[in-house]
Parts: sequence; structure tokens; C-alpha cells
Amino acid sequence: MAEKTAVKTKWSVDPAHSEIGFRVKHMMITTVSGTFGKFDAVVETEDEDFTTATIEFTADVDSITTHNADRDKHLKSDDFFAADKYPQIKFKSTRIEKKDDQNFILHGDLTIRDVTKPVALDVELGGIGKDPWGNQKAGFTITGKIKRTDYKLNWNAALETGGVLVGEEVKINAEVQLVKQA
Repeated sequence: MAEKTAVKTKWSVDPAHSEIGFRVKHMMITTVSGTFGKFDAVVETEDEDFTTATIEFTADVDSITTHNADRDKHLKSDDFFAADKYPQIKFKSTRIEKKDDQNFILHGDLTIRDVTKPVALDVELGGIGKDPWGNQKAGFTITGKIKRTDYKLNWNAALETGGVLVGEEVKINAEVQLVKQA
């Protein structure tokens, strides 16, 4: 009997139903949230098996928003992302580790500015199904943490009370909906 050959399946991001966000401590007492408004991913799986996925993701640094124009301008400057020199944040998967039917660890290389480092992100599969227009979709919640100074996002200011203005740890939180390509 012939063995069934897996079919390469391509997926694209549904930007209307996806959000790429981050959170960082401010003054060590509150958390500031932000998002990237412009991003894309190329995802390829064998059939609909996401443990086989290869993922290449980009976010345009210039699309960052924290809902404060002065802060956003500062984040785009050389003190942080240096958007003029490094216009994109990039992620390329290296492997996916299955924990159970809904939970995975996505391993890959994250590039911010001119620094590339390995990261591991927690991924929860929300489900796979057809929308009312017949499009096959898959939904994921992605979370993780990085140390911002690992990527030359070094700017900070000391506080009179001790501590610093901007936290070291950046929490990544994303909701991603993929659409199966014909």
C-alpha cells in the first residue's frame, strides 16, 4: 500500500483578527502596553499539522504604538529600535515542541536591531475551523519574555526612589489568526 504524502500548506496572517503586542514595566510600578500595527508572517505546514510549521515573521518598527506620540517617537529613535537603520523586527522558527494537543513551544531566532538571539515562545492553539465564507482558519495565542538589553534597547533613566524608568523584561503577547491559502 502506498504511503500518503503530506501536502505543503501555506498560511497567511489575517491582520484584521490578529494583534502583536508587548508589555513593559514603567517606573517599576505600572505596565505600559504597545502593539505593532503592520506585520506579516509566512507559515508553511504539512497538511494542517502545525508541529511541522516553518514560520517567518516580520513587524515594521515604524508601526509601533503605545498610544503616546512622544513615547512612540522615542521608541523609534536610536535610544531603542533605531527604526531608520533597522526597519523590521524578524523572527524565524527553528523547531516546534509539542506539549499536548493545544500547547506548544515555538523555538526560533528573533532579530531586533542588528542582534539575533534564540527565543522560546509559548503557543496555545485556539482551534482550526472554517469561517462563514468558507476560509479555513487557525487561531493562536503566543506569549513569551525577552530581555530588552539583549537587543541593544539600552536606554533608561534612574529614579530618585531607586530603580529605573523602563523595565528590563519585555512580555510578548500576540493573538494570531492564520488563513489557509488555496
